[in-house]
Amino acid sequence: MLAVLESGQYCRGPRAEAMEREFAAFVGAQRAVAVASGTDALVLALKALGIGRGDCVVTASHTAVATVAAIDQCGAEPVLLDVDAHATLCPDRLRAALARDAERRIRAVVPVHLYGQMADMPRILDCARAHGAAVVEDCAQAHGARLNGIAAGRWGDMAAFSFYPTKNLGALGDGGAIVTDDDGLADAARRLAQYGWVDRVSTLRHGQNSRLDEIQAAVLRVKLGHLEGDNRRRAAIAARYDEVVPEVGPVARLPRRQGCAHVYHQYVVVARDRDALRRHLDARGIDTAIHYPRPVHDQPAYAGVETDPDGLERTAALAETILSLPMYPQLPDAEVSRVCAAIADFLRA
Repeated sequence: MLAVLESGQYCRGPRAEAMEREFAAFVGAQRAVAVASGTDALVLALKALGIGRGDCVVTASHTAVATVAAIDQCGAEPVLLDVDAHATLCPDRLRAALARDAERRIRAVVPVHLYGQMADMPRILDCARAHGAAVVEDCAQAHGARLNGIAAGRWGDMAAFSFYPTKNLGALGDGGAIVTDDDGLADAARRLAQYGWVDRVSTLRHGQNSRLDEIQAAVLRVKLGHLEGDNRRRAAIAARYDEVVPEVGPVARLPRRQGCAHVYHQYVVVARDRDALRRHLDARGIDTAIHYPRPVHDQPAYAGVETDPDGLERTAALAETILSLPMYPQLPDAEVSRVCAAIADFLRA
């Protein structure tokens, strides 16, 4: 950080360029474009693909509002579907939505890899490709996750990552990146992230200002070297929780997808009486969170959005029952043991 300050170059400098190369190599992609936030990464990826007014983009309603806000910022219309048992976009509901789309208005699909677990990408890709729709992965919670040995960010046409401080790879503020193997899409995203410039005197498209500053890039380059170790620590904490949280019961693990290397951005349980469990843990000084208590389709800003005509039963059920336990790499073993003991007490009671 001091070296950045001494250099006098704070935007679009050598550290951001190095961060792009190093992060692309980590994901296994050809190109990365560093931008100002994960939301911007989604917006710019969709715009680079030509998504805009008059187009529809499918995603899950059980996600952070940022996913749908990005679709909205492109001028496109979100179509919000139900999730599968793993809390990610349901391929069966996606196939049905695409079959109904006789006018071919659905131009893109944004599967969200949630809580560190990947969506069912093989089936989602099959559906999207058959319809001619682009796929942009929302990898904000899945840095380092894999499905069938293939990393998050390597499945779709493009992928968006967030470096918000709470993410598995977090900066000291906002930050994000787009990854892709397509040079044309990478170049388009880079231009759009800087006003649509080809150079300072030629602007080809309407763009915006979205740059990862050099201080954040410097921090991320250091933290990237610790990411795999941090993910292993998250998995070790999850394994401890698994010892007391069963697969089925009044408090149960959110189901794990077969073949997925989970990176546990969150450790999520499903509790029949969530309020009772939360009070029990709070009384013992253990903080919890709910990701997410209110689906996007139930938010006032998105009251009129198109939703799954087959219903959103799983989405609604998750909103009432999910709870996130403490999860971060620096969580001490003694604290993990305290959480485990508290949950065991609750289950015995």
